Amino acid sequence: MTTPFSILNRYLFREMLAPFFINISFFTFIFLMKQLLEITDMVVNHKVGLAPVFLLLAYTMPYFLQFVIPMSVMMAVLLTLLRMSGDNEILALKAGGLSLYRLLPPVLFFSLLGTLVTGYITVVGIPSGFERFKQLLLDVATSNLNVSLKEQTFNDSFQGITLYINKIDPHDGELKNVLIEDRRNEKTQNTVVARSGVLVGEPEKMVYHLRLYNGMINRLSMEDQSTHTIRFETYDIRLDLKDLLPAAPNAPKRPQEMSPSQLADHLAKMEKGSSEYLKALMHWHRKFSIPVACLAMGLLAVPLGIGSRNSNKAYGIALCLAFFLLYYLLLSAGSAFGENGLYPPMLAMWVPNALLGGFGIYLLLRAVKEKPSLFSGMCNISPFVAKWFKKK
Repeated sequence: MTTPFSILNRYLFREMLAPFFINISFFTFIFLMKQLLEITDMVVNHKVGLAPVFLLLAYTMPYFLQFVIPMSVMMAVLLTLLRMSGDNEILALKAGGLSLYRLLPPVLFFSLLGTLVTGYITVVGIPSGFERFKQLLLDVATSNLNVSLKEQTFNDSFQGITLYINKIDPHDGELKNVLIEDRRNEKTQNTVVARSGVLVGEPEKMVYHLRLYNGMINRLSMEDQSTHTIRFETYDIRLDLKDLLPAAPNAPKRPQEMSPSQLADHLAKMEKGSSEYLKALMHWHRKFSIPVACLAMGLLAVPLGIGSRNSNKAYGIALCLAFFLLYYLLLSAGSAFGENGLYPPMLAMWVPNALLGGFGIYLLLRAVKEKPSLFSGMCNISPFVAKWFKKK
């Protein structure tokens, strides 16, 4: 009598760990390479330190990992069973009288762990990551503004504004002898000169106001080239922090940034049947359907691995990517139809899991009955193609 923690179960579980973590590391590296240009732009052009940049990337990782973990689970199971098939270990297990169903407990346990981790990411990690991302982005933008304001240096970080400050008081931060060229209005160009000024911030709105005292404005009309001079005692110029960094941290929360409880409250306040309601409801189901994809893909990988005669890792990776692409296309199509009201949101998010899981069960039943795999012919395509080209 075998126990749940038998030698076979432990062996399979250990074998799946290595390819799983290798895939996670590889796709994380791809993600970082994709963001390399943005990282370089932040560090070089916006004077943002490396630590805040990597923290910003870390806070966006949960959104990326919710798709990578199911794919890594499937790839780990598939590559492990392909290797065992190539080494005739599956054949030896059959000869020893073990049913192929004995391979399911460690695979399902491994897939369940992936489901729990992905579920935690979608329910807790993504909303928390987005919230911290916004707060850190606000802090970075604010500190970047303070860094950008330097004495006797022309600053053009803000769109349409060139700012020059002769001196900054180190004690109270008061600005002395300020010169500003404002080109934000296409019809007029303003040159502002002031004896002093201070920064007044509204961080929650991502806005700072440069409040100037005792100065004058030389206004040039671009239509008739006429000029006007205006003297003032107090004059405010709006500085938008969104000009410093590409993303706006204080935008309203989108459905994918909310936790399930926040989404439920959001849905209760919306009109049922509206496009926004359907979109929010779809995201609510998506937070639970994507984690369950680990189980569906892990189950599908079992017959694909044991029924293949090809132990080549490239074949396994290609097969895994093909099925994950199919899953993502089904999910995207369901999202599009669900947002338009042509498809119930619940079905839109759960049908891909049902199709892949059901197909995996069908293939597993064929494998147990020793019927040829639907993909067995794919392994021999390349030799025939090579022979055909050789004859030609």
